[in-house]
Amino acid sequence: MKNGYLSDYFDGVASKTLTVVETDITRSNQREFNGVSDLKKLLGTPTTKQEYLAKFIYLTDYEDDPLTEDVVLSWYDSRAGQTKRSAEFRLYYQANEVSSRASDGDLLVIAKTKQSTLLAIIAEQGTTIATQLQWLFSISNLDHPGFSVREELETDQDRIGFVTNLILEAIGIEVDRNEPSHLDKIVAKFGYKFPTTREFSKFARDSLPDISAADSPDQALFAWLEREEILFRTLERHILGERLAEGFSGNDVDAFISFSLSVQNRRKSRIGYALEHHLEQVFIDQKLKYSRGAKTEGNAKPDFLFPGVDKYLEENSDPRKLTMLGVKSSCKERWRQILPEAARIKNKHLFTLEPSISVNQTDQMKEHRVSLVIPQKIHKTFAPDQQEWLINLENFISETRSRGQ
Repeated sequence: MKNGYLSDYFDGVASKTLTVVETDITRSNQREFNGVSDLKKLLGTPTTKQEYLAKFIYLTDYEDDPLTEDVVLSWYDSRAGQTKRSAEFRLYYQANEVSSRASDGDLLVIAKTKQSTLLAIIAEQGTTIATQLQWLFSISNLDHPGFSVREELETDQDRIGFVTNLILEAIGIEVDRNEPSHLDKIVAKFGYKFPTTREFSKFARDSLPDISAADSPDQALFAWLEREEILFRTLERHILGERLAEGFSGNDVDAFISFSLSVQNRRKSRIGYALEHHLEQVFIDQKLKYSRGAKTEGNAKPDFLFPGVDKYLEENSDPRKLTMLGVKSSCKERWRQILPEAARIKNKHLFTLEPSISVNQTDQMKEHRVSLVIPQKIHKTFAPDQQEWLINLENFISETRSRGQ
């Protein structure tokens, strides 16, 4: 088995589009998934009922945290013991809050983990997260009425990288990015504590002295982000390991929950700050004039204004020579937050690391005159028609410079 692929975490995945009979309890009392014959490739043909511990997950673009519930899935031959009839396997599930959210047309992915448990992931139809799951698991044949199964998860598409990690974490898969060989250098610089996000981003860039944003901004940004992620997870793993070894006095549940939430919140906020810090360095290396986080109208503070807030606030300055860039590591529905910012600039730009954004959402962005700026390496996760509309970082810089610096 190769390392660094989806096969590190899954034995295989099966996918299908949910139908009315599987989701509408008023039309059927069944609690089973249909079209399961191909699942024999993934779950085998046991002679007795096989029960799997399963985590049901419901994902949508409109909620930050997924809805999850632990359930038992039963895989069995409903004709077992009937020697004159061929086997007919069924996949039975217990009714739960996640399945109650499912609708006709939603995407269902059943993934068998290396621990022989199952993930039953339901993603709302037409959402970005559904598109991302299709890209992650190379799902293409959703017109087929039954399950489509992939057992071989070691193609180039299945290689785990920065973009893959973003989607895996959305479904609760913790990818180990820890590289202990970096720990001594990190500790020598910062000790056993988390430095400020700006300090850590600079440290990540300094660890890659041969990378320059003056030459290739897209490649430099991506390299810096990937390196910072590895360095952060290395330090985090050590600090958290020490904290967990100390324990929580009196098995204090509240203290543990508070600690866990602080870990998650630090991760979420850190990547956003890291992205802004590295983008700022790109603009410095490219010798662009800009303002970061400067106030325009009311309390609006666009992430970046070109050539700067002073020019923006000049009463007679030509708004066609101004550029605004919002920055969101992940956007989902939050992309709308940039619309009221920098009101003089009608055509907004939004930089994001979000892969495989749905066609529904990019169409809405077009309607609101929002142009997506995405690192070139992530463009491949989008549909061909969408890729023609996307802007990479190098092109954004060229366009911004052409407006006047």
